[in-house]
Amino acid sequence: MADFTIYLGNKNYSSWSLRPWLVLKATGFDFDEVVIPLDQPTTKAEILRYSPSGRLPVLHHLDRIIWDGLAIAEYLAELAPERLLWPSDPVARALARSISAEMHAGFQALRAHCPMNIRSSFPNRGVTPEVQADINRIATIWRDCRKRFGEGAVGPFLFGGFTIADAMFAPVVSRFRTYRLDLDETCQAYADAVWSLPSFQEWQAAAGREPMIVEDAEF
Repeated sequence: MADFTIYLGNKNYSSWSLRPWLVLKATGFDFDEVVIPLDQPTTKAEILRYSPSGRLPVLHHLDRIIWDGLAIAEYLAELAPERLLWPSDPVARALARSISAEMHAGFQALRAHCPMNIRSSFPNRGVTPEVQADINRIATIWRDCRKRFGEGAVGPFLFGGFTIADAMFAPVVSRFRTYRLDLDETCQAYADAVWSLPSFQEWQAAAGREPMIVEDAEF
């Protein structure tokens, strides 16, 4: 049994679970995972067995319990500083934290109208003016990060190498594919890099094998 166990929602739908799972994979730590099916009569009670907040994801490490995806990511960054899960440059690191927090708390229209559904395809459905404004803001963030810190860096991610910021935006990459949203060359190259991550591909394959259906995320 590994020292780490992460409790997750359905991989096809749970954007909140995907983010810290990608960070945990990036640490190289061995871990166990438990997927708790969402939207079932027993879901709430099952989650409360492991998460004091009653929400997923939650990480158990030895006698410690860490809930909330961004808190989990921060905890893992402290345990594995050599992995540079935040950029080493202080200016880049401040920006990475800012955009991660913005993603964590914002973009409500995109979340509401374009739920994550990795194995499905709904071209251009749900793209209201409010959703388009969220898309435009995300594209601006990606272009700015790549221009300021990604160009010429070793690696195709927002700050060159993979960081927590990339994990935070990974569900958006999935949404852009599901809803077939057009991106400019810079943003598409970044989205392709995230999509091609071996860890993301592993998650995607698992999502495709899941039998569970969440009706609210289907059209």
